[in-house]
Amino acid sequence: MSTSDQDGVARLAIEGEMTIYHAAELRTRILAAQAGAQTLEIDLSAVEEMDTAGLQLLLMAKRSALASGRELRLLGHSRAVTDVFEMLDLGAYFGDAVVFA
Repeated sequence: MSTSDQDGVARLAIEGEMTIYHAAELRTRILAAQAGAQTLEIDLSAVEEMDTAGLQLLLMAKRSALASGRELRLLGHSRAVTDVFEMLDLGAYFGDAVVFA
């Protein structure tokens, strides 16, 4: 996982698993990145596995952004992420420009 910050936009790249086994660490990193920026971009292109704990992290980030008047952008959706979003019809909720085939 890597982070960067410039011009009020924090970027967080998540790699590997977004599962219950990594949820506590991911939660801490997401909230820290979100706290210091007007916009948080989360790159999901390297997510290999995502369970409900991973989904809950993204829902938490979205709720936090809405509550604080900030923006959340999800980028580079991996197949694991699009499978979950498609199954639960969540693309519109996150405002993603993902096209499901």
